[in-house]
Amino acid sequence: MIFFCLGGLLKADELIKRTQVMMGTYVSISLPKNKVSLSTKAFERLKEVEMGLSSYDENAQVYQINHNKMSFISKDTYEALVLSKQYYHDTKGYFDITIGSITKGLFHFGEDARLPSKNELSFARVDFKGLHFNKAQAWIDSGIKLDLGGMGKGYGVDKAVELLKEQGVTKGVVALSGDIFCFHQCFMAIQDPFSSKYLADFYMAKADTSISTSGNYRRYVQNTKYNHLINPKTKTSQRTFASITLLSRDYSNADLDAYATATSVMPKAEAFTFLKSLDGVGYLVVTTDKKIYMNEALRSLTKQMHLYEKNRVKERSLIYLRSIP
Repeated sequence: MIFFCLGGLLKADELIKRTQVMMGTYVSISLPKNKVSLSTKAFERLKEVEMGLSSYDENAQVYQINHNKMSFISKDTYEALVLSKQYYHDTKGYFDITIGSITKGLFHFGEDARLPSKNELSFARVDFKGLHFNKAQAWIDSGIKLDLGGMGKGYGVDKAVELLKEQGVTKGVVALSGDIFCFHQCFMAIQDPFSSKYLADFYMAKADTSISTSGNYRRYVQNTKYNHLINPKTKTSQRTFASITLLSRDYSNADLDAYATATSVMPKAEAFTFLKSLDGVGYLVVTTDKKIYMNEALRSLTKQMHLYEKNRVKERSLIYLRSIP
């Protein structure tokens, strides 16, 4: 959706890319010729994850939880719920999968989207304590709906990568929209949230790097003021950050996906404090007032980075490049 892999290659003819529509996005798996048959197994693994976490597919477990108030759950769904509970605590409640009462129950993002009234929002229940689960089943209290979109794609990447590594893959790229894993030192580009151009591109400095981007400019109702990144504490769409990209070799894609989502809805000061607490994570943050922030960890995780600032005067105010405060 936001983060693009431009071939993901050191030599473009070394990898073969296969793409399917899955988990609400385009999923691309690029592997060497002698490993390309493993793409089929990786897509099958991702389908298993989707059948656990999807809130759209009537046969998926999260869909069943939302509509029937309970469901038996798979190992994947249980693990994703455990992780979501950890992310809830890590982010002091800014990552909360019970935001589904708003994103799914009111806005209907991903379906026939609508703009809810202030009264509807005021009565929407967002409360992680309203979710209950064990290894066998999960159930929710009245008024609760789940939305694992803030970490689901990253979790899917992790599971596909896990399978491919077990099969001996050492070069390749798994990409679910803005959640990407590079087995090797692949080449990447980040979309400018204010245009169709690129904001930056670079090579990974090392292999086995995870990347996640969260932004407010692809899913919204009427305009970006009513985007899908909802602050669970205020029940309003975030308006501070246009995009947040995280890179790391130490955190999983699910981690980065969740932390990028949570940071996006935090007040600015809290967001930067949280980002600085994540050791080994590189950041490229673009605010809605068109300023760019990056940290030293980003520089250490990338090489040959180019920020495309030329010819931007007509499109935006002066771009500021600075270290995160």
